[in-house]
Amino acid sequence: MYEEDREYLDCVEDILEHPVFRSMDQYIQHGETTCKDHCIQVSYRAYQTCRKHGWDWRAAARGGLLHDLFLYDWHVPAKVRGHYLHGFTHPRTAAENAEKYFSVSEKEKQVILRHMWPLTLVPPATMAGMAVMWEDKVCGLLEVRAHIGRKWTDLFGRRTVF
Repeated sequence: MYEEDREYLDCVEDILEHPVFRSMDQYIQHGETTCKDHCIQVSYRAYQTCRKHGWDWRAAARGGLLHDLFLYDWHVPAKVRGHYLHGFTHPRTAAENAEKYFSVSEKEKQVILRHMWPLTLVPPATMAGMAVMWEDKVCGLLEVRAHIGRKWTDLFGRRTVF
C-alpha cells in the first residue's frame, strides 16, 4: 500500500532507491521477513500514525526506514560477526550507517537511536520516535507470529490461532 502513497514516497524515495538500503534484502529480521521489508512496514505504519495525530510524520517515515540499518546478519553468532549484544547496540550502528549514507536530521537520528527502548535506557523524546518504537514492536510480533503459523502449518497441516 505504501507504493501508492505519493506523499510518503516523496519523503523517502531517496532511501528506498539507495543500493545500501536495498542491500537489506539479504538479511533476515524476523522469521522470513527481510530487514528491508521490516523497515518499510515499521516506517509506513509509524508515518500513518503520525499523519493521523498531526505529529512529525517525516521523521517517523525516514527514521523508521533507517532504524535497523545495521547491515549484518544478527543471527550469526556474535563471536563470528564481531558484534555483541545486538539488541542493545544495533541502534547506534544503524544511526552511524544512516549518517554515513543518507542525509538525516537530528530528530531522525534520535528516532533511530531510541527505537529499542526499554532495552536502551533512554526513551524516545518525540512522538515520531514513540511511533517508530511502538510499530517496531508490533511489526516484530506480527512477523514472528506469521513465521510460527507457517511452521505450525508445515508440521501439522493446518493453521491455528497463531
